[in-house]
Amino acid sequence: METTPGTTAPGPVRPPEKTRTPKRDYPGALVVVEGIDGSGKSTQLYLLKRWLEIGGYRIHFTEWNSSPLVKSATRRGKQRRLLTPTTFSLLHAADFADRCERQILPLLQGGYLVLADRYIYTAFARDVARGCSAHWLRNLYRFAPIPDITFYFRAPLDVAVNRIVAGRPKLKYYEAGMDLGLSLDRAESFRIFQERILSYYDRMVESDRFVLMDGTVPVNRLQKQMREILGDRIPLAQFAPKKP
Repeated sequence: METTPGTTAPGPVRPPEKTRTPKRDYPGALVVVEGIDGSGKSTQLYLLKRWLEIGGYRIHFTEWNSSPLVKSATRRGKQRRLLTPTTFSLLHAADFADRCERQILPLLQGGYLVLADRYIYTAFARDVARGCSAHWLRNLYRFAPIPDITFYFRAPLDVAVNRIVAGRPKLKYYEAGMDLGLSLDRAESFRIFQERILSYYDRMVESDRFVLMDGTVPVNRLQKQMREILGDRIPLAQFAPKKP
């Protein structure tokens, strides 16, 4: 079977490679949230961000696929349905590289607490689910700083999918994984695609030192847990406003 560069034919997936440990050559800290759509990660990161902002902490927020440099190219590719798994992956990598060089690294070096809504692990899960090589992806993102904390919000597949389907008038073509030919029905294709992504996320829990968070816990309790873990692992005092 022929495959495009960076993709693999369906078959056994090798175990995730041994992760690198965070390099502490900058005074800042990097906190990341990951999880499938509907897991509650973005809500929790927003609440954490607001809490830190109210406290006057030096923070910066960044999110997946948000660089203006490649936004128009990605939009055109989606509209015309021209994106292969490899080109889609490379566009996301270019987006991330731009944000990493212009935002994430400079602010870490400037002593900021950087909060990221999705990080390289999104590519490792989604792009492998689309058939890209896990080894190729790890090499592609090797320049990325390793997070100090990666919160992995895990919700049962049906719970997460129902949250998204209930809140969307219509699932988008690539969002639903329609490019993969999983099903003619968008809702069913989305469920199958998310099931694949969830499987790859679960494989990274130990190798990439994810902090597992139960996405079914009430929002306020989950936020309290998140703040406690953050305070235990990150010296928040160094990001607090200086006293006069």
